[in-house]
Amino acid sequence: MEKTCRVVILKMLMINNFPEAPLLLADLLEFFVFHYAPKIPTIDQAYSKISNSITVEWATVPGATSYLLTAKDGNTVIETTVANSPGTVTGLKAATLYQITVRSISPAGRSQASPPKQAKTVLAAPILQVSSPSSDSILVQWEAVYMAIGFSVSIMQANGLGRIWKENTTNTSLTFTSLDSGTLYTIKAYAWNANGTPGDDSTCNQRTSPGTPENIQVSFDSGALKASVSWAPTEGAFNYTVMALSDSSRLSCSTAFSSCTIYSLQCGTKYLISVSASNDAGSSRSTSAVTLKTVACAPGRVAIQEDPPGHLSVAWSNVDLGDYYVAFVKSDDGLEVHCNTSLTQCNFLSECGFTYFISVFAYNKAGQSPLGDVFNYTTAPCCPSDINPVLVSSDRVEIVWSPVRGAELYETKAVDGFNVVECNDTAPACTLSALECDTKYNVTVYSFSEVRGSNTSCTSQFITTAPCSPEIKNISKDDFSMINVRWRSTNDEATYTVTAQGEKGRHQCSSTGESCTLGGLPCGSVFSVTAVAETPAGRSLPSYSVPLETGACCPLGVKLYRLGPNGIRIHWQASRGSANYSTDLYGSKGIFTCAPSAGLSFCDVTEIPCGDVYTVMVSPVAETGLKLTFCPKKIYSVTCSGSTLGMVGKSSPTVISCDPMHCSPPGSSVHGISWTRILEWIAVPFSRGSYRPRD
Repeated sequence: MEKTCRVVILKMLMINNFPEAPLLLADLLEFFVFHYAPKIPTIDQAYSKISNSITVEWATVPGATSYLLTAKDGNTVIETTVANSPGTVTGLKAATLYQITVRSISPAGRSQASPPKQAKTVLAAPILQVSSPSSDSILVQWEAVYMAIGFSVSIMQANGLGRIWKENTTNTSLTFTSLDSGTLYTIKAYAWNANGTPGDDSTCNQRTSPGTPENIQVSFDSGALKASVSWAPTEGAFNYTVMALSDSSRLSCSTAFSSCTIYSLQCGTKYLISVSASNDAGSSRSTSAVTLKTVACAPGRVAIQEDPPGHLSVAWSNVDLGDYYVAFVKSDDGLEVHCNTSLTQCNFLSECGFTYFISVFAYNKAGQSPLGDVFNYTTAPCCPSDINPVLVSSDRVEIVWSPVRGAELYETKAVDGFNVVECNDTAPACTLSALECDTKYNVTVYSFSEVRGSNTSCTSQFITTAPCSPEIKNISKDDFSMINVRWRSTNDEATYTVTAQGEKGRHQCSSTGESCTLGGLPCGSVFSVTAVAETPAGRSLPSYSVPLETGACCPLGVKLYRLGPNGIRIHWQASRGSANYSTDLYGSKGIFTCAPSAGLSFCDVTEIPCGDVYTVMVSPVAETGLKLTFCPKKIYSVTCSGSTLGMVGKSSPTVISCDPMHCSPPGSSVHGISWTRILEWIAVPFSRGSYRPRD
């Protein structure tokens, strides 16, 4: 009711613009306050438990609905409305003296301020900085607190187990030791002033760093060049770090588990491996280092030599951490051999024509070195061993051999001391041409490959070409059936064979000299004469052929005809071969010769003395004038009676009738008389030239 009236009066005064309104309003307010405002509270006590607040206690004022607490520090005033006692003013400065008043508030207004009471805020809480320098200690640090003369710090496990450590100090740091590693601790600290009043406390949690891992185990994988490291789990460790240190590298791995693998280790290196644990407090001390020696690196500078052929030498450089070496040699046919040595060289037997694949490994307790370069070495191709001359002539040698391993090409050389004849071919055969006859050649077949070149260790063999062809220099007729052939040759120890080849057959003679005689050649024949030389190396080519015509044969069908009292006509049939003929009559009273003109086949002998027996022979005359002395002879008897003329023959008498002047032409029946028939002719009276042999 009072409030309503007051509001109405105030509105009326303001509306009517009453000039005395302010004075009237003040009087009215004083009236209402005196008669209707709540009573002034009385502060019982004011104190500070928190550095930014003061708690005030007072007696309750009837009718008051709330209270206004005021804290004043010089010009700074902080007010707080609370519902009842006790009330707390916040937002204050620590360790500061404040004037505290309380006003009660009711619907009618608020009371006058209570008599002031002084209260001082407590010290501020120290701002803590905590760390764990080791696995069994925690360092607590703070900045100086205003008005503080000392500090109290306590620590206990966050889980409430175990004892509580409490330390008082005037310093601004404190270290707690002998703590459990990897354990979460709660730290509480406060400052106090000269009166010993404690200030605000500060609480934080800090974990000790983990302990050093134990039971370190290292397993090395030589093939992958990695190391697996394991250890016993450490209390309070969030993470583990494995370090592998060498003179030239630093490798690590991290894990939340109790094992870790370090990759990319280097061969031939000694590593010191340690493990440290860590959490949010820090890292533990590293474990005592475990030494790990990796496998040695693959040996380098591998040198391969084949000296002499058939002996392969493999050498390499020494490597760090290599206890011994194993060299492997594998041929391209799949056969593999190896040798173990603590030295840096191995020797192997090798074969020609193979490609060898060579690798060298170093070994130590950690295992085998990584595979280094694989070298291949191709030995010289094999040498042909079964060189076989299949054709040897005076100027050419054809040789063959079996193919050999590793040969891509064959080089054949024939050397006679001054000249070299070569042929190259991929086939296992060669024809050496343009050679000298009757010459000993040193023939070598070299095998060749593109990788290794020629095998210069191939042995040679001597091959002598066939003898040179003789050159017929002269053919002389020693007799009508004996031919002497002379030749010239430069062969050594050759046997020469002369061949006379004609329609009547072949005739030969042999000699180791420079001439031989062909005998028994038929008369009146034409021959082609050649000579060849023969040695153990072979036969020469035939010499150039020389034509040979033997002397004419004895004439056939010799007939005798009387010419007058003292003459005779001798008629014959020309034999094979062209020749002149000579007719001879041999008697006790002389020798009568007749040489007909060339081309005639009869001859007339006159003035023959009677009373004698003549031997008649018609023989061919050689170019040298030599006469055949073995032609058949006829016996002719001449009597002086004038009526007898004839020949004494061995055959039975035969009567031949003819005209004496026309009895000689060839083809008459007179030709039927054989040379081997000796006839005695008797002249008888004739009619028209008829004769009849005497019985």
